[in-house]
Amino acid sequence: MDGFTGSLDDSMSGASVSDVNDRLSALELRVQQQEDELTVMKAALADVLRRLAVSEASVCASKKHAGKGGGALREAYSMSSIANGGTPGRKRESASVTRKETMSSAAKSGAERKKELGSQRSQMEEIQEREELPHPKDLSPSPSSPHPPQNLQQQRAPQSTDGSKANVPPKRGPSVKRSQSSPWDAPEENRNRLVKAASTSKLLTKVVKNADRHKEPVISQAAKMSTREKNSQADGSHIKMFMRGRPITMFIPSDVENYEDVRTELPSERLKLEWVYGYRGRDCRANIYLLPTGEMVYFVASVVVLFNYEERTQRHYLGHTDCVKCLAIHPDKIRIATGQIAGVDKDGRAVQPHVRVWDSFSLSTLQVVGLGTFERGVGSLAFSKADSGQHLSVIDDCNDHMLTVWDWQKKSKIAEIKTTNEVVLAVEFHHTDPHIIVTCGKSHIFFWTWSGNLLARKQGIFGKYEKPKFIQCLAFLGNGDILTGDSGGVLLVWSRSSAETPSGKGSRAFQISRQVKGHEGSVFCVCEMRSGTLLTGGGKDRRIILWDHELRADRDIEVPDQYGAIRAVSEGKGDEFLVGTSRNFILRGTFNDGFQVEVQGHTDELWGLASHPSRGMFLTCAQDRLVLAWSSEDHSLQWSRTLEEHGHCADFHPSGAVVAIGTHSGKWYVLDAETTDLVAIHTDGNEQLSLMRFSVDGGLLAVGSHDNFIYLYTVSENGRKFSRYGKCTGHSSYITHLDWSPDNNLIMSNSGDYEILYWDVPNGCKLIRNRSECKDIDWATYTCVLGYHVFGVWPEGSDGTDINALVRSHNRKVIALADDFCKVHLFAYPCSTPKAPSHKYSAHSSHVTNVSFLYNDSHLISTGGKDTSIMQWRLVERSLLSLPDGLLSHPAPPGVDPPFPLLPPTGSTHKPVLPPIANGTQEPFPETPPPTTTPPHSISTPPPSDSTVSLKDSLEPSDDTATPSDEGLPPLPPPS
Repeated sequence: MDGFTGSLDDSMSGASVSDVNDRLSALELRVQQQEDELTVMKAALADVLRRLAVSEASVCASKKHAGKGGGALREAYSMSSIANGGTPGRKRESASVTRKETMSSAAKSGAERKKELGSQRSQMEEIQEREELPHPKDLSPSPSSPHPPQNLQQQRAPQSTDGSKANVPPKRGPSVKRSQSSPWDAPEENRNRLVKAASTSKLLTKVVKNADRHKEPVISQAAKMSTREKNSQADGSHIKMFMRGRPITMFIPSDVENYEDVRTELPSERLKLEWVYGYRGRDCRANIYLLPTGEMVYFVASVVVLFNYEERTQRHYLGHTDCVKCLAIHPDKIRIATGQIAGVDKDGRAVQPHVRVWDSFSLSTLQVVGLGTFERGVGSLAFSKADSGQHLSVIDDCNDHMLTVWDWQKKSKIAEIKTTNEVVLAVEFHHTDPHIIVTCGKSHIFFWTWSGNLLARKQGIFGKYEKPKFIQCLAFLGNGDILTGDSGGVLLVWSRSSAETPSGKGSRAFQISRQVKGHEGSVFCVCEMRSGTLLTGGGKDRRIILWDHELRADRDIEVPDQYGAIRAVSEGKGDEFLVGTSRNFILRGTFNDGFQVEVQGHTDELWGLASHPSRGMFLTCAQDRLVLAWSSEDHSLQWSRTLEEHGHCADFHPSGAVVAIGTHSGKWYVLDAETTDLVAIHTDGNEQLSLMRFSVDGGLLAVGSHDNFIYLYTVSENGRKFSRYGKCTGHSSYITHLDWSPDNNLIMSNSGDYEILYWDVPNGCKLIRNRSECKDIDWATYTCVLGYHVFGVWPEGSDGTDINALVRSHNRKVIALADDFCKVHLFAYPCSTPKAPSHKYSAHSSHVTNVSFLYNDSHLISTGGKDTSIMQWRLVERSLLSLPDGLLSHPAPPGVDPPFPLLPPTGSTHKPVLPPIANGTQEPFPETPPPTTTPPHSISTPPPSDSTVSLKDSLEPSDDTATPSDEGLPPLPPPS
């Protein structure tokens, strides 16, 4: 979801290996598709074999027990014995990791590959098991659910004609093993696989014919049902759902007397966005400004943040539906325009790029501009200056980089023209001439004369001056001249030619009148000060230079190297200035006192998250090798440390004294949670570690790896000494989630091919064959995404990778969920009915990678992947949300009144501006918890909208009627 439009490297050029990477990605995708097809075929074959066995057993049972009415034995088989599930990569955006894993797999020798396949085959044979199920209770179908859910069916025992309650199926034979080959296998191996595939196809045809020939009355009755109903002909003590053709069995707890009576309703709790950690500076420019309210405005993910650094408060504009890429301030310093990129929602529908104009006092949306006009995203935009901001110029990031001019209050496009196929980095209206627009970018600067619906272009001529590779930024001097900064570190002054222009040829051309050497490396940004002086920021030399009215360097200061290169400079209070950097820092500084960090965050994909067990503190780790510890109370960074490896997962010891951090290489670190001192280093395997989980008493540590193993360590000395205890062997794919039992004796784990396995830790980490024995365990935590208590969170048609993380609150009331579609969900716990309703929240613009409740359930923390953002949500009871808005929200900053009403320029004729939308989002629809698992969908009443704009300007209404949006709730005041 994270869009990058061109390199912002100082050189802005360089050879690329994208073609090779694209070919690798295409090959990986093709192999994955073929594996998916094989998975479905193998699952169908296994199902046919099972039905044939049931049919044959029914014949034997009928002959043996005819007239005696003897009951048949009841048997079931663990669905974990089917080892044909796919193991998709964690995320498509993590293409580099996937390629790395694929290449390392291809590099293995033939002997190693045979050894690996043999060990995996023996592991899968060990998992073949027989499970004795408890006596089922007959369940009748609910009259309120005429249509069974698509992905999930309750298991019912088939009734045979001879009076027995069920037939006795024989033990299932060895399961079909998933191919472990890579695209680089030898041609001979490929031919063998094709022969095996053809043989499997013939066998499937033969088995189907045999099954038709040996049908008994039970099978005949099932033949009259739908496919979903056929798959549900089993015991009534468990639930089965299907994911990518693979069956997943979950056993119903003993305290559920009648599953048909189970209902899941919306939770009474809601989430309110309280704080946003992070800033997008790595690939953006000119995106920090100081407002008259004393707030600095910037963006990260799909949130525009208004941060008062003196009062330590934040407000958030939440109107956008995807990554915000650019920002412009109206001449009145109150209205703000922000542009976003194009995206795709969870159903594959396009989310259109557009510009939103909104009020910084009330956070209300004034206008949505450009829906259906922009192709790829809004690259840059600017308000007009000479006519009081009546017009808006926008550059589309499409190949032609279309320039459009809008009367934004009327939402009407006045002019449109192609600029160039090269990158366009900035657009500005002339400060004194309303008919002049300037654009600049790679190897060009264009001066546009705007008249009516026409735009005429004049290209800047460099003449005797060296033509730069990039013109990075521009500003206007008091005399009407234009100042540009380029990739060579040079400042050029463009003045209008003194020669008269022939009639009908437009305005006079701009020519270079002066050249000044400014920086070593590129001049990345320029800022006009109130006094008429200028500030410029350099990329390579990291210097900020103050230029006087004669364009002479007056003062300069260097930004420390740990903050990165300069990306944005803006005027602050008094003699202060604000600086945004490529490492996502926002600095506030002066030439005399240096810099102070106001905002910081991660710079690369973020996955690791852990909450302190007894304090309002949490920790994050990412691929940027940074480990950051945050205070949720004062929203500040407590400490940071850089690792040698990419961090991916973390967990605090129950004492809070140490924290364990897993990396991509199999190495894991233990740090002191107070001093950040290194306590221990261990290594398990050579693949990525997906989770670290301490037991309830802190005496054991479980380490889940992508090598399909769970490594167990005994922990002593308050988390400072670790000794290898054992290894859980049995999963056929990488470990994804894991939970401990309250007595620290059992583990429940999920894997990449949708297995749910249980482990007996005291007995040598032994796999528990009869999984029904674990159905009544009340797990100390619940982070597994597959299980009876949480399976209702899965959307219909999911491919198994749509949910990245799940966590149950400590009070066991709600479940928070992180999905692949930039959403955070809040479900009621337990969530044991299909397609359960949820509250849904938008703020991230990338896949949400992790969620975690603080120790007292007061807040929820969520992390974004590519957007590198951290969101802190406050849990609020619904009763509080019913308070009057005046008691609940502060849409304008406290103690500040708008200096004047927002009125259109005098003499302008336009349509009235749309009614403001609170906090940039639509007010929520009244909600009533649905009485059934699938709320009725009236034809005359549309479902609640998932959009964050007004009804008139709605982008795409949501199809998920069971997941109403809560994004429009009024903001809450900061905690006192």
